[in-house]
Amino acid sequence: MLDANSHSDGQVHPGQGRLAHAPAEHPPVRRAKIGVLLANLGTPDGYDYWSMRRYLNEFLSDKRVIDIAAWKWQPLLQLVILTKRPFTSGANYKLIWNEERNESPLMTITKDQTAAISAVMAQKYGSEVMVDFCMRYGNPSTDSKVRAMVEAGCEKILFFPLYPHYAGATSATANDAFFRALMKEKRQPSARTVPEYFDHPLYIDALAQSVERVYAGLDVKPDVLVASYHGMPKRYLMSGDPYHCHCAKTSRLLRERLGWEKGAIDTTFQSVFGREEWLRPYTVKHVAELAKEGKKNIAVIAPAFSADCIETLEEINGEIRESFEHAGGETFTYIPCLNDDPAHVNALVTVIEENLAGWLR
Repeated sequence: MLDANSHSDGQVHPGQGRLAHAPAEHPPVRRAKIGVLLANLGTPDGYDYWSMRRYLNEFLSDKRVIDIAAWKWQPLLQLVILTKRPFTSGANYKLIWNEERNESPLMTITKDQTAAISAVMAQKYGSEVMVDFCMRYGNPSTDSKVRAMVEAGCEKILFFPLYPHYAGATSATANDAFFRALMKEKRQPSARTVPEYFDHPLYIDALAQSVERVYAGLDVKPDVLVASYHGMPKRYLMSGDPYHCHCAKTSRLLRERLGWEKGAIDTTFQSVFGREEWLRPYTVKHVAELAKEGKKNIAVIAPAFSADCIETLEEINGEIRESFEHAGGETFTYIPCLNDDPAHVNALVTVIEENLAGWLR
């Protein structure tokens, strides 16, 4: 368990109350906690035009995502892209929206992941570890959740971007938001960030179990498994971003864990944006080529996403599926993200505990 909160007078003060020998006007002191703050990409508050515009503006104004000089990019973004794209993106979100809870699937799944991880941590460490989540773009913001953890008495915070693979446009920008939030705190908590975990054995095993589970229920075995990762401009790779290498290693480790021969898993990249060259091969084109080559039955998995979202539920199951079928493909199987699957939750809890080493007793 954790040590109870202590103060400069050397005495231990469990719970919340006034310090021994402190003046009457001294504010109450909470028992020290550790915060575990999960972070995902984000989601609009709704699929209407203005909700989409606010979300897209925040996302596409991030220089980690679009590194074009502001004087070039912002006029194009504000005057052209954000007048049209909120309508098309909103229509896509509407197709997958969780109407019952009035939120996107990413929000629903992230809440479920957080609840599952929190339950395990509470069973092991009681009330001394506080688990919550934030979004890099949209709500709940990183600022608000860091503030809430500090107010709850978290003197140490472990920040966990839920991206298995490191990329400047995902992990780094999430960390940026966390560090900026810490800058606003009068009494900063000690802080750690969780690094990429793409080659963690439990993560690879959880991926493999998801493949085995889906394959066991299929009447026709796929000719190939396509591992589709979110894309990025090739220029980012050439400037030192390790994302491409992390993705390639994940595919190899997954294949080895499944006991498959080389060539059984293809690594591709989706969600291409803009005119410059991105990491290849592009998933949407590659699946069509597979169909034309006679590979009529394929499965697609998205290892870079910790939760199903617009890029998996709409893009993979929509545009990419259609590309395959229009080229003559017959059976297209999408393997869902790991979401709140018990094997995934176990992997994430293990990663958290490994990164809390020295903070927990």
